[in-house]
Amino acid sequence: MEVSVRVPMDRVAVLIGKRGATRKSLEKAANVALEIDSESGDISISWDPEKTDPVKMMKFPEIVKAVGRGMSPQKAIKLLEDDCFFKLIDMREWTGKQYLQQKRMRGRLIGSDGKIRRFIEQNSGCEMAVYGSTIVLIGDEEAIPLASHAVERILQGAEHGTVIKALERERREQKLASRRLDYIQEKGDTAIAGFDELVPGLADARSRERRYKNAQVDPEDEEAVNEMMELADDETIQYAEE
Repeated sequence: MEVSVRVPMDRVAVLIGKRGATRKSLEKAANVALEIDSESGDISISWDPEKTDPVKMMKFPEIVKAVGRGMSPQKAIKLLEDDCFFKLIDMREWTGKQYLQQKRMRGRLIGSDGKIRRFIEQNSGCEMAVYGSTIVLIGDEEAIPLASHAVERILQGAEHGTVIKALERERREQKLASRRLDYIQEKGDTAIAGFDELVPGLADARSRERRYKNAQVDPEDEEAVNEMMELADDETIQYAEE
């Protein structure tokens, strides 16, 4: 099978590496073959479906795109991990095609000496690259949303201070939510396992209790009550005074 991806001409050399070292390492990591047209930037990716992991086949074009949009090959290769994902943001959705506006926005996203980009990376857990009119993010399912929100706020014109505070707050909330979920799961599992061990047959008793509850009649349902009170053919009611 074969897939084609085009990368900017000035990124072709990065994808090839010194004496083809980068290309060879990428091919080996995913068990694919690359054919690179250094004059057009077209990259052909081919592989044997019977020998190559289907997840790697699906993700490898994203690795090439990430390198083509400014990400280093060493960081882009993380996409081969199962819990690592790729997101491409096009700033033209906010800036239009105006070159000067895009240039200004790149400066805001990177910050002085790269401080803003590093802050987003450190507080989201994402790898981030800004190239031309695009922003590439690589991270897990929790990191991608954090970084995306920060980038989009900057693209919308928010001040850096506001973006920093919002990212820090979202990161704290995410950690607290994760801890609560872990605690609930751990507590629930321990409680069930502990009682089942201390009281043999407890699980069966709970199951019977649920069955009994399901068999009860709603007293507000007059039709159901009347149906329940009907006597069978072999049943009678006798009244007696004490």
